[in-house]
Amino acid sequence: MKAEQNRTQPNPRFYREAEQALKRLGRQVSRKVKGSHNWKKAVKKHLRIQRQRKDHAVKLARCVVMSNDFIALEDLSVRNMKRNRHLSESISDVGWTQFRHWVDDYGKVFGKVVVAVNPAYTSQICSNCGRAVRKDLKMRRHICGCGVDIDRNFNAAVNILKAGLRMAERGRKLPKRL
Repeated sequence: MKAEQNRTQPNPRFYREAEQALKRLGRQVSRKVKGSHNWKKAVKKHLRIQRQRKDHAVKLARCVVMSNDFIALEDLSVRNMKRNRHLSESISDVGWTQFRHWVDDYGKVFGKVVVAVNPAYTSQICSNCGRAVRKDLKMRRHICGCGVDIDRNFNAAVNILKAGLRMAERGRKLPKRL
């Protein structure tokens, strides 16, 4: 997560940390009778990871909504992103859809404005001069001819905020895709 104040929130990686234990427990579950007490004990690890991910999303969403009057975030198509077989586990582990859902809910509860912005070219366009600077995903810095040299994610965060403010001025919001 990137904010306007250039603060980041690390990815907790709950699934990745428990992956070895899940593999071991999966082997144990395969030898248990389905529905038995020992089978239920072995399956609880998945439930624990799911609850950790939800708890993190709820706490982070509440913190974001309580500390900001206006929230602009990318309208990511997570379902399509999970089709990439190399990244699907990592994308699922982050819990973007759950976070987005909780930000929307808390925004309504606390009367804050939440706007979803089209994610196209948010990291490619320079946040200072507006010129498009093409780059690969492996390039983590945004370097423009106008002299701007900043982190790629911070550049995208500024562009998302600007686009969200423009949308809020026009009184439009994108349809929700959860």
